[in-house]
Amino acid sequence: MGIHDEDVARVRETTDIVALIGEYVQLKRVGRRWVGICPFHAEKTPSFSVNAEMGVYHCFGCKASGDAITFVREIEHADFPEAVERLAAKVGMSLRYTDPGEGAGKAKRGKLTDALQQAVEWYHQRLLTSSDAGLARRYLRERGYDGAVVRQYKLGWAPDDWDLLAQELEVGNKGGMDPQVFFDAGLGFRNKGGRIQDSFRARLLFPIFDASNKPVGFGGRVLPGGEGPKYKNSVDNAVYRKSRVLYGLNWAKQDIVNAGEVIVCEGYTDVIGCHQAGLPRAVATCGTALTEDHVRMLRRYAARIVLAFDADSAGQSAAERFSQWEHSFDLEVVVADLPAGTDPGDLAQSNPERLTAGISQAEDFLDFRINRVLGEADLDSLKGQVRASERAARLVAEHPNSEVRDKYLVQVADRCSVSAAHLRKVVEGSRRRSPRRSQRPPNQDAPHPADIGYEPGVSTGGYGESDAHNVAALEASEGPSSPPPHNVERQVLWVAIHNRGAVWPEIVPEMFNHSLYRGVFEALLEYPDMETLLRKADSPVATLIRELGVEEDEELHNSNHRRGVAMAIFLYESAQRELMYLERQARNESAEAELLSQAANLKATMEQLRASDWAPEQARVLLKLLRPVT
Repeated sequence: MGIHDEDVARVRETTDIVALIGEYVQLKRVGRRWVGICPFHAEKTPSFSVNAEMGVYHCFGCKASGDAITFVREIEHADFPEAVERLAAKVGMSLRYTDPGEGAGKAKRGKLTDALQQAVEWYHQRLLTSSDAGLARRYLRERGYDGAVVRQYKLGWAPDDWDLLAQELEVGNKGGMDPQVFFDAGLGFRNKGGRIQDSFRARLLFPIFDASNKPVGFGGRVLPGGEGPKYKNSVDNAVYRKSRVLYGLNWAKQDIVNAGEVIVCEGYTDVIGCHQAGLPRAVATCGTALTEDHVRMLRRYAARIVLAFDADSAGQSAAERFSQWEHSFDLEVVVADLPAGTDPGDLAQSNPERLTAGISQAEDFLDFRINRVLGEADLDSLKGQVRASERAARLVAEHPNSEVRDKYLVQVADRCSVSAAHLRKVVEGSRRRSPRRSQRPPNQDAPHPADIGYEPGVSTGGYGESDAHNVAALEASEGPSSPPPHNVERQVLWVAIHNRGAVWPEIVPEMFNHSLYRGVFEALLEYPDMETLLRKADSPVATLIRELGVEEDEELHNSNHRRGVAMAIFLYESAQRELMYLERQARNESAEAELLSQAANLKATMEQLRASDWAPEQARVLLKLLRPVT
């Protein structure tokens, strides 16, 4: 990042985050927060909150969170420097760059965008009016594209000539375009003879725009009977990365949000066809497979992805990626029910009702692949049943959730008249052979701390075998799984964020059981001011701090007694783990009597704390007995 840190901090401090977000979201004051409908996912009940004092926002629905800069990046799909620059411009602040080349880089990107915009307009007018574009116009009419469609999507025509665009833009001439800008924008190149040449010739052009409607590149289709590959796309450059750009997102993003789903196609004409058929939430990859960057971008708009192409051809590697994305990004991936051998663009012209039905009847991705395998199999013979069921079982093995796998296996076993136990062995063998599946995805097949954790108000008191089991399970579950959403550790962190002086100074990070909560408390101790903390803390830590920052808890906010009780229960739970440690050590060391004496003293003090109804003064007595941190 080339903008001075001091200037970035000034932008954050100067920006009125409520006024900023209020330009996009209708906010209403509730207590000390501002709430509204989240702009990043479809919802009817407001779950989006803003804390004006901390300068942060958090959505309790889709978990989007951040500060003013993050908000601009997400809502406008801008990179970090661009977001800072936009906010600085709003308040009339000039920025300093640590590297003189950074400012030059921004200027360069601006020049590329300007060059591309000029090219879009020239190619577009060429298609509308030039005599050499007659064949292209006829082709479009045959595809059902009238003048309104051509103008809506800014379609263009690259003439069958060496350098007409370069001549139009006066590339290399005094007062004309710098040749390097022309080249860097992907509009042309210098050929072996040293002559400047256009990149696209004799092609129908589909301009590609980013989500903020800036042109970033082109997709060029050769007309039927023309020479060369069917499609030619712009090369990656400073403003265009095919792994991060989705054709049509600039037009579709609002409809995606409204529908709660996005249709992903393979081609430009598929997108236009879907839009014409009344499905304006369609986008397409630009000559590449769907990537994680694409999915991450789409998740900002919707939680359901409909694949409108032959998903089976994506193969096993894609299946595992889709399953992983479903769990990593909390989304649903389904496959449109389209007739074999058709694509959305053609179907939109021949049978738009069938296209609409195919989208609405989309299947779960795994269901689609299993049905494809079983549908092509000979299920009338014993060998065919076994062979097909084992193929389907190996597909099921790719799913990361054991309960889901077993339900699918029962269905496959029933359809193929084979033993479910046999298919379970097939799955186990398949998963053992795949080293990538040995690492459990987050939140899958692991005990959740909230399900097995200790409830002080429910326990019968003392420390028994059941408590030991619970604490051991908590320790085993720590790591990738999410911390419990509502527990006393979270309450202590809430107090530390909203009223740092109210947290007892003797409380240390090691007293927190879950690693994420521990990391948050460590960050709070390390960085005294919130702006530095949010800037330097790890992403999960900063996200949780922002979430806690917009949470309301009137009891903890207004009641000293309630805060004291929370810290007392927090220490009791920490003492439980300490008690387990002492008893475990007593079984392994020679000083068994001394350790058992310490454990008995600790247990008695814990019981006194419970009997006192979590009196803070009794909690401080317990605090002195906890193992000192060295």
